[in-house]
Amino acid sequence: MPEEKSKFVIASTTSTQQSGLFDILIPAYEKSTRYGVKVEIIAVGTGKAIRIAKKGDADMLFVHDPFREEKFVAEGYGVNRRAVMHNDFVIVGPTKDPAGIGGFKTAIEAFEEIAEKGAPFVSRGDDSGTNIKELDIWDDAGINPKGKGWYFEAGAKMGDTLLIANQKKAYTLTDLGTFLNYESKISLKVLFKDDPHLKNSYSVIAVNPDRFPHVKYREAMDFISFVTSLEGQHVIANYKKHGFNLFYPDAVQSVMDDKKIK
Repeated sequence: MPEEKSKFVIASTTSTQQSGLFDILIPAYEKSTRYGVKVEIIAVGTGKAIRIAKKGDADMLFVHDPFREEKFVAEGYGVNRRAVMHNDFVIVGPTKDPAGIGGFKTAIEAFEEIAEKGAPFVSRGDDSGTNIKELDIWDDAGINPKGKGWYFEAGAKMGDTLLIANQKKAYTLTDLGTFLNYESKISLKVLFKDDPHLKNSYSVIAVNPDRFPHVKYREAMDFISFVTSLEGQHVIANYKKHGFNLFYPDAVQSVMDDKKIK
């Protein structure tokens, strides 16, 4: 069926969609590609995106969980993993910062203080890359927050989690891109940032055609070529909200100056 042949499926994390990046990146790719494909995005948590790809129900991954990405490739499900871009995870919360995390130097210390004060915290709770990063921080802090009265698992995408945290006047961990895209809808503020351990890196991976002969490998490699090219990296570098860059390109280092988000 012609329509089916023209559809190219990317399983991705919700932050690439809810940050608004795909609204400009995908049309730019569709315009540039020589294959005339129509991209379909399945935007879910990274864990679910990987499970979809492991069934051969997507042609490629665009996610942000380095450990699980490497495992996906090592197990033979994916090939040609390439770094694309990064931004940062940040901790956001009520303007008054009831737990007083603003003065700490590490995310671990900030989480320890949130637990100590019993301040409300909303977790995505959806096995996404963001959720895994959050759980890693709790683990490094030696704290198991599950079941505590101040800890809420939303089981939701990043945008919805921000809205829930806003309603509860709670803290949450978010990628900066989605936060900046939702900032005008909520009263939460960035209260902790700039911990090197909160770097949030995104990669693309083609689903292995040797394992799933039906996948559109040629189109996947065309997308990888585009998103890591000067053209694709410029699209990423030029995407801003409220004057801030939401992502920084990693495939072509010379695309933009190495500048910090203020």
